[in-house]
Amino acid sequence: MALQRIRIMSPNCSSRGGAVPRLLVIHTAEGSRTIESLGSFFANPASQVSSHAGADDTPGRIGEYVDRSGPTSKAWTQGNANPYSVSIELCGFAAWTPADWAGHAAMVENCGLWLAEESAALGIPLRRLTSSEAQGGQAGVCGHVDLGAAGGGHWDPGPDFPWDNCLRIAQGGSPTPAPLPPSGAPPFPGTLLVNYTRGQGTSTWQAKMAERGWTIAVDDEYGPASEGVCRQFQAEKHLGVDGIVGPETWAATWNLPVT
Repeated sequence: MALQRIRIMSPNCSSRGGAVPRLLVIHTAEGSRTIESLGSFFANPASQVSSHAGADDTPGRIGEYVDRSGPTSKAWTQGNANPYSVSIELCGFAAWTPADWAGHAAMVENCGLWLAEESAALGIPLRRLTSSEAQGGQAGVCGHVDLGAAGGGHWDPGPDFPWDNCLRIAQGGSPTPAPLPPSGAPPFPGTLLVNYTRGQGTSTWQAKMAERGWTIAVDDEYGPASEGVCRQFQAEKHLGVDGIVGPETWAATWNLPVT
């Protein structure tokens, strides 16, 4: 499946100075949750930063911010490694756990499909590099962390990024299905909690949030107060912040640690 590429071009790019790309580098954006908001940030000349692409939770599409080839194909996102790198920013966080990444399967799939397309276009092998290999001149796929000091000393995409799954997708395989929530979470009721939902698991969710220490009325009505608590919880746990209790937020209510 070919990715839909949403072009939001950044002025923050320059010449590679004759360098040939040899690395496909995965980053996390650490803030923007959509390719549009990420593109808006990169489109501002004052930001002085960019990336070639971005991926969020919408299946089958990516943001494209800097052309991979041409006279100004060097993005500004990984320090001294920029001349020989092509980069993608995932709209996620390096601190995400395996459960967090499992809840963003579409983002991981978009990343894998992007790797496949860039590999085919640039001749960069779909091989995961070690840090020493990435810094030692070999060609392949790595994380920002693997660039070391040349990349500014970052740690994204984090120790729990699902590399095997992402590369399996890139190499034409099927993604590993996301694991089912542990038995501690009751089955999702099947109806989103939003806009004054009554019943449908509303009081169950409210009671669990109260048990976790949140100040919330257990009144079986999902009103503005419940939505506000939901938004705070989603932000704390690096989930998509929409104020709606869907399957991901429901599972996280039981499965993610109390902080």
